[in-house]
Amino acid sequence: MTESSLTVDAVVSRLSVDRSSPVPLYFQVAQELQRLIDTEALPAGSRLTNEIEFADRLGVSRPTMRRAIQYLVDRGLLVRKRGVGTQVVRSQVNRSLELTSLYDDLEKAGRKPRTEVLSSGMVPAGEEEATALGLPPGSEVFELRRLRYADDEPIALMTNYLPPGVVDVEPEVFATTGLYELIRAAGYRIRVADQVIGATNAPSDIAALLHEKKGAALITMRRVAYDDEGAAVEYGTHVYRSSRYSFSLTLVER
Repeated sequence: MTESSLTVDAVVSRLSVDRSSPVPLYFQVAQELQRLIDTEALPAGSRLTNEIEFADRLGVSRPTMRRAIQYLVDRGLLVRKRGVGTQVVRSQVNRSLELTSLYDDLEKAGRKPRTEVLSSGMVPAGEEEATALGLPPGSEVFELRRLRYADDEPIALMTNYLPPGVVDVEPEVFATTGLYELIRAAGYRIRVADQVIGATNAPSDIAALLHEKKGAALITMRRVAYDDEGAAVEYGTHVYRSSRYSFSLTLVER
């Protein structure tokens, strides 16, 4: 659907709200709009019409419509531009919790991954890194810091630590190849990982790298990956923009 064809009727016909539901109307409208964005029925660049007209045609109050739009603006899915109106930025990157590389996942999703290598080299392991990798504190480990982009937009700052000798390639290789692919190419079979997902607020330096405001909500992820002999081969500590990224998992009853 092109921007010029996005009429009020075209959008409203795809929305469904339940006025008998205890869920607030603004949240229902926001969730319905997010569904259209996530499925690319409203692709990046699409312009929404005047909020007043939108509210009238949908049959909700103008404050309800404004609150729904603001909810999506705060999540980074919509942006208000002077002289243009409200525009779709793009849908979030949604990633399943699997033993895969973010680079490979983005590539499969058609999101044009790009990596900027910020630093790489041997450093003394701190207590956290040493414990994760099963090494004595102060041991030399390989540290790799990268900024990962999707469609030229930064979405993650990734720091990884590896025992010496696991991966021995030139730094520029990390800009074009997923880390797990390189580890497997070196002969290691990654079979299992322990992973913890949390949240934090962006300090000024990380906010600047991720194009966020200081204090913005970020998703954190810490992972220790083990080979088929039970040895730790990688420890990663990553932060993701919550406005552009989410994890998903399937729960099975036992």
